[in-house]
Amino acid sequence: MTNTPSVRYVNGRFYSAAEPRATAMVTSGDTIAWLGDSADAPFADVTVDLDGALVTPAFVDAHVHATDTGLAFDGLDLSAVRSPGELLERVAAFAATRPADGVVHGHGWDESTWADQTPPTAAELERAGGGRRVYLSQASVHSALASSSLLPAAAGVAGYDASGWVREEAHHAVRAIALGALTPAQRTAAQRTALARAASMGIAAVHECGGPGTSSEADFQSVLALSGQGLPQVFGYWGELGGAERARELGAHGAAGDLYADGALGSRTASVRQAYLDGDHGCGEAFLTADQAAEHLLDCVRVGFQGGFHAIGDAAIETVLEGFAIAARSVGVDRLRSGNHRIEHVELIDKAMIARMVEFGVIASVQPVFDALWGGADRMYAQRLGVDRALASNPIGAMHATGVALAFGSDSPVTALDPWAVVVAAAAPRNPRFRMTVRSAFAASSRGGWRAAGVGGAGVLKPGASATFAVWETPGGLAEGLPALLPDVDGAVPARPVCRRTVLHGETIFEE
Repeated sequence: MTNTPSVRYVNGRFYSAAEPRATAMVTSGDTIAWLGDSADAPFADVTVDLDGALVTPAFVDAHVHATDTGLAFDGLDLSAVRSPGELLERVAAFAATRPADGVVHGHGWDESTWADQTPPTAAELERAGGGRRVYLSQASVHSALASSSLLPAAAGVAGYDASGWVREEAHHAVRAIALGALTPAQRTAAQRTALARAASMGIAAVHECGGPGTSSEADFQSVLALSGQGLPQVFGYWGELGGAERARELGAHGAAGDLYADGALGSRTASVRQAYLDGDHGCGEAFLTADQAAEHLLDCVRVGFQGGFHAIGDAAIETVLEGFAIAARSVGVDRLRSGNHRIEHVELIDKAMIARMVEFGVIASVQPVFDALWGGADRMYAQRLGVDRALASNPIGAMHATGVALAFGSDSPVTALDPWAVVVAAAAPRNPRFRMTVRSAFAASSRGGWRAAGVGGAGVLKPGASATFAVWETPGGLAEGLPALLPDVDGAVPARPVCRRTVLHGETIFEE
């Protein structure tokens, strides 16, 4: 960044606790050099007239899957499908545009929104795909529909079902073939698409979550290689049990992310204390013991690396936190806390477990839009768990109020790359007991992501901080210095902000 020209941004509005009345900012290299009134702005190599636009710290998405996200943007989006027949029609139309020897990639179907919740069979998918292999990930990406020609790869593996709806290890088997059919160039193109889209949404950094069953080492290193190359910065998390040293060798930022303690609520594989109410799935799937979780954390302590886990159900979260307790007895609470360890998703958590999160200094990397899509009294969580348990899920505001460090993300492509939607979902959850302020939700969506990666000096606008920010047109107006997002007293919903520029460490990575 040594050759980056100094830039003077004038005639704007700045979301800055350091200079709340500032109308101008000067950046030098990768650093904010000055904030103040436009009339007093010092000389810079370049001047940008903001014409009244708002400047905020840029967003950080703390959980993404770049390849899947890129494929979803350029491929078959099934999120709006509302019946098995409509799904087959969409597959047939899309497959006709694909090479005969290729794989049809689709994503986002959610049978909980269908009147008839029985998905098409493997044979039906084979016919719709015209003989092509078909891989359709469910909205949670913890299960998928596989066509007849793809299904044999999962035969005899846990989670296999002859219908073609495969889960967990069987899902991983067909997923590996589907993603492995991409050429390196196709994979990189999908990753570039995802990262460029993130930049256009005001996102300057992402946490890529990979690991065995989720992606491949080649896929993981491919997206890491794009970090900061005119695109958002990528912090990679490799989720492999006992794999701290291997994660470091791969260039990861931590041995965390998709290290599965359980599955997902959408596929009924999240490990829960009380059985699912719909289907014959018992209490889901548990993939780790407390002793295994502890040993992974101790491995991370030995290597000096951030660790963490994927845990959604209350049984899984309890197991992981017991692992923290076991590890703390070995190395001490203070040393364990210093590791900046994290848990992804954390959806079914009670007060006692929240207290343990605070005790061990565990970061909650959470996705508020899960609640917006599936929470409340009449959506997927209520089908799976019952109304009371659904309304108790995703208590993000309660975690914040108790002192749990939060980092917000999308889990894209599970939910969209839309950071303002994340803020809204946290500030106005389906259970109003778990509300938090827009300002707190924005902090978790920006500074929280940097802190979760152990990066200081970013996520705020003040002299000496990283010159990482986004410029917004705000047609809905402002509220407490940020874009107005929530309905007014008459129920009118403000127009959403539009990103005009995203800057990462002084370099513009998106400009409209």
